[in-house]
Amino acid sequence: MTLLILGGSGEGRRIASALQGQDAIISLAGATRAPEAQSLPTRIGGFGGADGFKAYLAEAGITAVLDATHPFAQQITARTATICHQVGLPYLQFLRPAWQPVEGDQWTEIADETEAAAHIPLGATVFLGTGRQTLPGFANLAGREVICRQIDPPDGPFPFANGRFLVGRPPFSVADEVALFSKLGVDWLVIKNAGGAASGTKLTAARQLGIPVLMIARPPKGCWPMVDSIDAALQWVADL
Repeated sequence: MTLLILGGSGEGRRIASALQGQDAIISLAGATRAPEAQSLPTRIGGFGGADGFKAYLAEAGITAVLDATHPFAQQITARTATICHQVGLPYLQFLRPAWQPVEGDQWTEIADETEAAAHIPLGATVFLGTGRQTLPGFANLAGREVICRQIDPPDGPFPFANGRFLVGRPPFSVADEVALFSKLGVDWLVIKNAGGAASGTKLTAARQLGIPVLMIARPPKGCWPMVDSIDAALQWVADL
């Protein structure tokens, strides 16, 4: 058996670590220039679309696929599940649980980035924890100061006049986020409901500071096999 893990989440890295020494490969999309070292043989970069992915599965002798990509990587996940079904390979999505509001949270759920302008008043300072790929959807936030944090230094200027990049590499503690949000004078936090403890420190900091949150809802779940715990994912591998 040769297992392909599609990484991109912290849990994907932990699954890879648990499978160290087994016949498995982890693939990273290459969105980050200097990704953390993995415990398995690693390939970096896209597959070149559906045909390229099919070709890779055959050439590498892949016999099963465990999808541990980001919860919002819906296009990759749907394509992977479809292709595995077509070629008869076992497929499983690891999808970590979504965040749930607790006492003190001030969340408003929105469907996508373009809805943010309807909730954030003019003059507000907005902290985007959604990644640089989402920036085009926030172009309608004229009249607000927009700060987008990303891991790598930007390749070019901010795509619209009222925004700027902030470079930082996680993890960030709650104390780090409280200090940063206070220093920047953040009025609103916009974040995807990615789940997970590492990114959740932003939400704890917002709760402590009384900052309202626009929470971008997850895409609908697919109709393919999925689990929400690392133990369950590893048991699926063991049962293959």
